[in-house]
Amino acid sequence: MDYQAELRGFLITRRARITPEEAGMTPFPGMRRVAGMRREEVAYLAGISVDYYTRLERGRVAGISDEILDAVSRALRLDEVEHDHLVSLVRALRPAGPRAARPKRPAAAGQEVLLQRVVDAIGVPAVVQDAHLDVVAANRLGWALYPHAEQYLARGEGKRFNHLRFQLLDPRAQDFYLDWELAVRNGVAVLREAAGRDDRADEELFALIGELSAKSERFRTLWASHDVLRYRRGPKRYRHPLVGEVVFESQSFTVAGDPALSLVVYTAAPGSPTADALQILRTWTADHKGAQTPSAAPRPE
Repeated sequence: MDYQAELRGFLITRRARITPEEAGMTPFPGMRRVAGMRREEVAYLAGISVDYYTRLERGRVAGISDEILDAVSRALRLDEVEHDHLVSLVRALRPAGPRAARPKRPAAAGQEVLLQRVVDAIGVPAVVQDAHLDVVAANRLGWALYPHAEQYLARGEGKRFNHLRFQLLDPRAQDFYLDWELAVRNGVAVLREAAGRDDRADEELFALIGELSAKSERFRTLWASHDVLRYRRGPKRYRHPLVGEVVFESQSFTVAGDPALSLVVYTAAPGSPTADALQILRTWTADHKGAQTPSAAPRPE
């Protein structure tokens, strides 16, 4: 990955989205040729020289301290995830010897089997996904929540079900996700954050980015925005082909020992239509216990 281009694009898009007035300062005089703040205005708010800030934006990070990054973050009003992304990009540009190839996920022998046992013990839909938004493990209710996954894998679209690939490349996704645009925007931002956080070579990640860039104009547009996000919690709204419209509350938890993996659990408010729909899915999966699920099916090699 070209981290100089990543850093430049990130900082340019961050200062383009905020005006000097919103940053709490009087705009510098003269004709404005850029949206948002000028470099000199960011430098002024950060308390550094224009030349110093320009060097940072161009990816020349020698001598850039954490204190300067903190000051630039405050000037651009970056949130916690954006600040961490900025630090990760700068760290990736600092000389540190050759980058090691990223080990295949999950790294620990037998970890996937253990994760499957964990999700199987949860009585609501639960999945484990990695930073690429691949589903690493899921219980039967989790797979039932994504009824298109089995067909997706059967067609050989990937070794694992990938949320973002399905959202962008499968025409059924826009009907399935009631908030399709939000889901896609968030998914691309999560992938962008993962790409900046891990400065090791990650061929699978770069292959996914390349595939989506080649096949999806929407992905190319959102990728150019340089937005970053980490999932924590939030509503998930689907139009399920079996039970109709459902609204789950999702909560994600980092898997101990591997920060690239997240356990995502979906719950429904007691007495809600979604709780009733979940009971139907629970009954359906019990009736089809012998049927092959994506988690049990052999993955295409």
